[in-house]
Amino acid sequence: MTSNALVTTQPSTARTAEVQRNTAETRVQVRVNLDGSGQARLNSGIGFLDHMLDQIARHGLIDLDVECAGDLHIDGHHTVEDIGITIGQAFAQAVGDKKGIRRYGHAYVPLDEALSRVVIDFSGRPGLHMDVKFTAGSIGQLDTQLVYEFFQGFVNHAGVTLHIDNLKGFNAHHQCETIFKAFARALRFALEHDPRMAGVIPSTKGAL
Repeated sequence: MTSNALVTTQPSTARTAEVQRNTAETRVQVRVNLDGSGQARLNSGIGFLDHMLDQIARHGLIDLDVECAGDLHIDGHHTVEDIGITIGQAFAQAVGDKKGIRRYGHAYVPLDEALSRVVIDFSGRPGLHMDVKFTAGSIGQLDTQLVYEFFQGFVNHAGVTLHIDNLKGFNAHHQCETIFKAFARALRFALEHDPRMAGVIPSTKGAL
């Protein structure tokens, strides 16, 4: 995948960022406010993906705008992956030097019969470990294989270590929704300011 242009603005002290990613396959624009109230404006072209991105905003208390024009006449792969990449880039900008954040976050979220666990570390080291066996190949217009591609794009560009486990569930919609809700809650906790660590980078190395 070749990027034709990457235009960004620097994050402010309010932990906001805007990233535009333009390639031959997609044109993506993302705005984030990590200290938001859970507002979202979403237009990925894939309805169920918008529903999942809304979970990130709502349960993470993150304001999130995503606009994407992708080559959906081929399939959803480039759109889902590039949105994950661009959101990851925006998070990396918005979080800044990570002084004073909790750094680690985890959450268990149920939805009826489904239960998922997500653990995240804003370590600066990208790594995705995902154990999810979806019971269906697609949910609406979203190919369930692309959930991995979304999170892989995110971790590679946000610089986080992310563990995702769907512990139980037989309804694919429920499986996926618990994953995204747990991801949102883990993000929320990891990104919160820890008053006991004000102005301190949460690492013995002194850098993340």
